[in-house]
Amino acid sequence: MAQVKIHRKTKETDVKIELDVLGSGQSKITTGIGFFDHMLELFSFHACFDLQIMAKGDLRVCGHHTVEDTGIVLGQALYDSLPEKRNIVRYGSSYVPMDEALVRAVVDICGRPYLVFDSGALHPSVGTFDTELVREFFQALADNARLSLHLEVLHGLNTHHKIEAMFKATGRALRIALAVDAKRADVSSTKGVL
Repeated sequence: MAQVKIHRKTKETDVKIELDVLGSGQSKITTGIGFFDHMLELFSFHACFDLQIMAKGDLRVCGHHTVEDTGIVLGQALYDSLPEKRNIVRYGSSYVPMDEALVRAVVDICGRPYLVFDSGALHPSVGTFDTELVREFFQALADNARLSLHLEVLHGLNTHHKIEAMFKATGRALRIALAVDAKRADVSSTKGVL
């Protein structure tokens, strides 16, 4: 596993990420979207990733490009931090409660991107944050990290609580999946490749 730095610049966004999956959960995140910054801080903490993100986007339009492109670059960084995918558990799951909300996240570091996303009903916004962008972020993350992610809100009422539990649960599931498997010298697949 390696520390990774990625910079992606388009006409809509400029995103720089530094990721250390062997970190301790330290983060420094600035996207211009306060609620999103907070969710990424929680993700970093619960994954035990050291994560720095500096994202500038066309927020005068809306937050869509910034959120999606941050997911793209974070996914790329996660994929690049595991060049051989040896000695990892591969699978991880986590249930995270947040008051009345309960979320289940299950990941497979498999090289085949897929997202199952069931948030139930969400209020259209949390503050000024468009909650439609939560799915966009996780889709971009799964696609670019090339992982299978099943993310489900099992129950809950408060939109903030549901979203917060999604970010925490995904971080915790990744922490488990990326743990060193002392019983395996190679990849965790009968195919011999992930």
